[in-house]
Amino acid sequence: MNFDEYRTYDATGLAKLISDNQVTADEVLTLAQERAAAVNPHINAIVRDVPPRATAELSGPFAGVPFLIKDLSQDYAGLPTSAGSRALMSTPATEHATVVRRWLDAGLVIFGKTNTPEFGAKGITEPVAWGPSRNPWNLHRSPGGSSGGSAAAVAAGIVPCAGASDGGGSIRIPAACCGLVGLKPGRGLTPSGPAFGESMHGAAVQGVVSRTVRDTAAMLDVIAGGEPWGPYAPALPSTSFASEVGRAPGKLRIGVRVPTAINPRPHPEAYAAVEATVRTLTDLGHHVEELPRAPFDDAALARDFLLTWFVYTAWELAETKRATGAGDEAFERDTLILAALGRATNSVDYLDAVQRRHEHTRRLTTFFESYDLLLTPALAIPPPQIGEFDLPVVLERASDVLLRTRTAGLLRFTKIVDDTVDKNLAWVPYTQLANLTGRPAISLPLHWTADGLPLGVQFVAPLAGESLLVRLAAQLEQAMPWTDRVAPI
Repeated sequence: MNFDEYRTYDATGLAKLISDNQVTADEVLTLAQERAAAVNPHINAIVRDVPPRATAELSGPFAGVPFLIKDLSQDYAGLPTSAGSRALMSTPATEHATVVRRWLDAGLVIFGKTNTPEFGAKGITEPVAWGPSRNPWNLHRSPGGSSGGSAAAVAAGIVPCAGASDGGGSIRIPAACCGLVGLKPGRGLTPSGPAFGESMHGAAVQGVVSRTVRDTAAMLDVIAGGEPWGPYAPALPSTSFASEVGRAPGKLRIGVRVPTAINPRPHPEAYAAVEATVRTLTDLGHHVEELPRAPFDDAALARDFLLTWFVYTAWELAETKRATGAGDEAFERDTLILAALGRATNSVDYLDAVQRRHEHTRRLTTFFESYDLLLTPALAIPPPQIGEFDLPVVLERASDVLLRTRTAGLLRFTKIVDDTVDKNLAWVPYTQLANLTGRPAISLPLHWTADGLPLGVQFVAPLAGESLLVRLAAQLEQAMPWTDRVAPI
């Protein structure tokens, strides 16, 4: 097998070749490592090597398939999980994360960890610790975040599938930027332990980015289910997620919404992505209806998401300082600002934001009484330029003064923060809904811009709607195939 052949197979296909002795696991791993050596200097997707285990005795549904894990919340025993932070570059994990153990038990050969923004706190992947990851479709563009390194690696053909996680869109945003499938499972379906019972009050979940729907479904089969120290014993479907691929989804009622309170005028390419998808859905017999307004208070949801994110960042920074003894100099300016805003948040205001998640969930549930799915773009603009969201120099200098004087929390009461937040969230206003409500959602690569950049579309499903998403995604994969598209790197 050569690389051109290797790249045509997804993880499911590679596993079958290895099982049938048509190729060895060592041959496949060598191809993945050679491809990484050739392209990683350009895309900066892999930031740490993992010594691959011997392939001779592997078993499981993906035995011998090369794999990468995210350098955030996916601990590999004996190696640091940097979370994109200089403060954590040399602190080794004491045990495997449950999701990593399940990937190992499935026979995957993990050989690297992928780039992520500091603490996963951005929709782009440009940490000071490792430098920016770049989009294989255009090296001047971002692969998104926070699973940007994983998405860049898959889009560049290093591996067919890679570990990812999602606390506000961090699976779906990079999938949409890089032309991949990105499924965010519902709350509690995948494990967060053993370090956490659930992360971000259950908003953050584990998953993958992949090139095919069947890989996404089969990987969900591998990692789904509770754990002894977890908060839930999640209900699993009576049939595997992989078996849903190829099953007819039935005639679905789908509501469509493109403008948002944060971004009332999305890019024309975002509209084009949805319009192309709607045409195909209609041809497939689904009933698609444009919604005159969002089925929830999207402005309030965005504020609640950001407020809880600020507080969570403050906790992460404080916890990292306690664990490592690091000072402020070990963290990025943006992280310090977010943490200061979190510390300046009143505890009652914070709890109000957490409690209002139920209001958002009830409104979305009312929507699902009339519709099976919600369709939106996954991005409001095409993948942004590297460095596009850097703080302006004037704000950098002002922030440094406020940080030195420990008065950065005062930024919470200025328009500067609102403007900065709007700029950073306006390009990804669609994804936080599924996290705060705990509902499953998927981004599919159904559109490429006139400049050749991917721009995915998102479907949000009701509680326990992962199987429905898989069925519809597989139907669209047949009707609007994307696996023949190859990034130019």
